[in-house]
Amino acid sequence: MSTENVYNIEAIDLLAKRYEESSANEVLKWGIEQFGQDIVLACSFGPEDLVLLDMLMKLDPKSRVFYLDTDLHFQETYETRDRLMEKYQVQFIRVCSDLTLQEQSQKHGDKLWKSNPDLCCYLRKVKPLTHILSQHQAWITGIRRDQAPTRAHAKKIEWDSKFELIKLNPLADWSNDQVWSYITKHQIPYNPLHDQNYPSIGCRVCTNPVLPGDDPRSGRWGGMEKTECGLHK
Repeated sequence: MSTENVYNIEAIDLLAKRYEESSANEVLKWGIEQFGQDIVLACSFGPEDLVLLDMLMKLDPKSRVFYLDTDLHFQETYETRDRLMEKYQVQFIRVCSDLTLQEQSQKHGDKLWKSNPDLCCYLRKVKPLTHILSQHQAWITGIRRDQAPTRAHAKKIEWDSKFELIKLNPLADWSNDQVWSYITKHQIPYNPLHDQNYPSIGCRVCTNPVLPGDDPRSGRWGGMEKTECGLHK
């Protein structure tokens, strides 16, 4: 049964209005109560996702959490994953492309992330994400409205027409300072690259440090017009 059939667009809009002033915890609690094991957290191991992971594990330690493994992450990202696994005793679901890097190179050319970054993101992120989300009725993301113009109108509860399920953005109205205050207060392990001018961390081949005062996402796909990997467009 389609989630949209249970929660039609009008009902979802009403939920968005109802929960707009609610806390992130309240939004997460609603999602868990409504969907149980049919809701899943997408964790990139970025700051926002760490906050959501901490909240989620405290609400329901059996909650499902996945990460997209492009096989191109920084070593520090994998090490952060391992530290989080130890802290929360959570088993992250590894979601990856059906092509190895070698197979991708043979089929589409070497260093596809340079010649066609949109296709690379599709193969290593969007396609695998589509597969795992097709197995759920709702997903949780760390989107914040002030991260980028493309995210400025994100609602805390909304219909994801691209992947055809309900999308929860519990931190939509949070600031960057709120995120880091929460991480510090709750002593959550985080990627040490954040202390080396990497505010937004993706694949190591497409992520550069950012100068103080620059757009936090300007280190992603440097020198290109690309600003999103396609997961939230």
